[in-house]
Formats: sequence, C-alpha cells, structure tokens
Amino acid sequence: MKKIAIFLFIIIAIITGISYMYLNYRANLNIAQNVNKQFESYYEKEIYGAELTTIINKAVDSNIANEVEEDNKGKYINNNDNSINIDIKMLDVDRVFDMETLYNGGMNNFVQYYSGIVFKCTKIEHHDKTGRIKYMLFEQITE
Repeated sequence: MKKIAIFLFIIIAIITGISYMYLNYRANLNIAQNVNKQFESYYEKEIYGAELTTIINKAVDSNIANEVEEDNKGKYINNNDNSINIDIKMLDVDRVFDMETLYNGGMNNFVQYYSGIVFKCTKIEHHDKTGRIKYMLFEQITE
C-alpha cells in the first residue's frame, strides 16, 4: 500500500511539473506575441518622426524593464532573448543612427527637426530563442 501511495505521489508530481512548464511556456509566448504586435504593426507603414520617437521610447523602456545590458558606448547588447534595437536611416545626412544615439542626444531635438518627416519600417528581425522582435530598421522617406 505504501509503494502505491509513493508511486501515485510521483506521478502527480510529474504531471504537476509538466503542467507548470507548459503554462509558463504559454504565458511567455503570449507576452512575446503582445510585444510583437505593438512593434510589427509599423512594418511597411509610413509614419511621422513624432510617432517614431514613441516607438524608440517603447523599445528603450522594454530594454530597461528586461534589464538588457549596455556596452561601454551605451548601446543595448543583443542578448538573444528580449532586447530590441532600432536603427534609423537618415536620407539628408546619408547615415544610419541607432536608437540610443537619438535617445541620449535628446528626443526633443529629433522631434523638433523630424516630427513632420515620414519614415518607413523596412526590416524586422526576431530572436530565435524567444520569437520576440530584436531589430527594426526605419528609413527616412521624405526630406
């Protein structure tokens, strides 16, 4: 009788462990899908610079919340889990800026000069491990 009780306890513990892992996996997948929806809605759409600042702020906030490390230049390190990096290709200076440069340089200046300029998201990449967005490229459309 004692052996049957131990066997049933082990079976229940295994089922409980598997259920917990599955529910945890589903919760993480739902979080990733919700985050992706926010950013993927901009893919191949034209937006103004003012809205681009909102996207950059969301990405920086996400990196801070997920405790993504920065390198010695202040750029977020791609950690293969949940980091988001955004690059902005500017036509008028023919240069690609990372989001940290614009964010640390003052979003107010960017808004002042580029709020009425149109940008388009031309590239999105995802993390292999989590499926979350890891990179976005916005290109300036108008000058």
